[in-house]
This record gives sequence, structure tokens and C-alpha cells, in this order.
Amino acid sequence: MLTTATIESALRFALAEDAPWGDITGETFVPASASARAVLNAREAGVFSGGEVFARAFSLVDPGVQVELAAADGDAFCPGDTLATVSGPARAILRAERIALNFCQRMSGIATQTRAFVAAAASNTAGQSVRIADTRKTTPGLRAFEKHAVRCGGGHNHRFGLSDAVMVKDNHLAVLVGQSADVAAAIRSARARLSHTTTIEVEVDRLDQIAQVLDGGADIVMLDNFSLADLRAGVELIAGRAVVEASGNVSLDTVADIAATGVDVISSGALTHSVRAVDLGLDIDLGLDLEPGLDLELDRDAEAN
Repeated sequence: MLTTATIESALRFALAEDAPWGDITGETFVPASASARAVLNAREAGVFSGGEVFARAFSLVDPGVQVELAAADGDAFCPGDTLATVSGPARAILRAERIALNFCQRMSGIATQTRAFVAAAASNTAGQSVRIADTRKTTPGLRAFEKHAVRCGGGHNHRFGLSDAVMVKDNHLAVLVGQSADVAAAIRSARARLSHTTTIEVEVDRLDQIAQVLDGGADIVMLDNFSLADLRAGVELIAGRAVVEASGNVSLDTVADIAATGVDVISSGALTHSVRAVDLGLDIDLGLDLEPGLDLELDRDAEAN
């Protein structure tokens, strides 16, 4: 999903946005011959994601920049841990550092949030096998990065987009009802036209909708914004005839109780749409040789410009 082409395309856009006519600070204050070494440090605990993206940001600016990753995607880290080192031309490091950090901090934030949801769901014995999944509530243009980060945190990906699975939501059903269509018949008709490899998921918001969805042969039934009692009742009604997904009102405070109802999947937009970036810092190591008289110190947090 997160291919080299996808990474490079997004990074080239971000680098061009950040320095469309070059980096005038670096080009006027930093000698062209200056070299530097920088260390990516964790300033809080989290789960790492985006190592390949972080490294590629620097090499796209200058292939002479070398990045050594000390953490792999999915690794947990503690405050003070060194996650990567960057060495090479100082101008290139300074030009790429904010873009590299922006991607890595956000991806690590998503991985960290996902790991917390997975742990909370597993804290209840009945929820040990439940899957925590993302949604399409992602940053436009960055879906592959954010869904990759969810996997780094131990979560699972829902459909990537509108093209790879059928998901009949409440507005689709409203259109069908407005046309006086029979929902079960509509599902069967769709199945006849689809490839045998394509799954059909149908969202319901009431228990009395489940029977017709099952009658139509849906592979997955999403119970949207159900109470805990209705989730348990829905699981009993479906009785293994379809995968049961719970969505809506999912948070760290509620996910364990939702898992305990016996659903198979819990999907949450909170994994991606409102996550906080993890605080990582890229600091120049002043113990190494730099251009004579040049005193560089880079110590920027998530809010620095």
C-alpha cells in the first residue's frame, strides 16, 4: 500500500511546498561545504512509524545524506531513545528536517494511538480476538501513510477506498428506500454483478434491519452507533452468518466494553482523524566537525516552524 512511488510523490510535493525557491536561510547562513550529523530523539514514549519516509526525505534533497535508522516501524520507544541518525551536507539536512519530522511524527502518533486501542480492546478476555480497524477518515492525499501507521500500531486496515469493496451505508439505504427497493433483493442483485472476490458490507443502525441484510447475503454487517446491549443482541442475531463490525462512539474509554460484546471488528476514525503527533526532535550533534566558526544547533519540537 505504501509504495516507494507513493512516498516519493508525497515527499516531492511537500518539499516543493516548503521551499519552492530554495531555502534562503540555509543558503545564506550555512556554508555550502558544511557537514553535520543530527540525531532523531524521542521526547516522549510512543510507537515508531515512517522510518522509510523519514530517510527518503533527506535523500531526495541530497543523495549524499546518510540516514541510519535505530528503530523499525512498529517498535515501541521511550523518552530519550535515539531513533535515527542523519549525516551529510548540513544545508540538505536543514532543508529536509521539518518535512521528515512532519511525516514521522504524525505517523508515529497514529501508530501510538492504535497500539493503545489494541491494548485496551485486548484487556478484556472476551475481546482478545477482536480487530481494531481504521476508516476512510484520513488526511486527503496521505491515506496510504496513515493506514500504514495503523498497521504499525497493531491495527488492521478497512477498505482503502471506494474501489476495493462494497460498503452500503445509511445514505445508500436511504436512496433504496426512497426508490421503494427491497434491501435484500438489492444485495442479491449486486452480488450477481460483482466478482466472487468482492465482499459486501452493509451498515445498519437498528436491530430490525439485520434480518433483511442477512437475507440478502451480506458478508459483513456493521452495527453503527449501537448501545452495548444492542451490540450483544446483534451478535446473537447474526450468529456467525456474517462478520460483525461495530462502529461509532469508539474511544479509548469505550473500546474494551465494545470488544466484550463479541463483535469481530471495531472500526474507529479516531485512529487517524484527530490524532496528536508524537514529540520527536532532530538535534545537531555539535561534537562532530563542522565548518570552522559555524555553531549550528537544531532543537525543534512539533510546534516549531
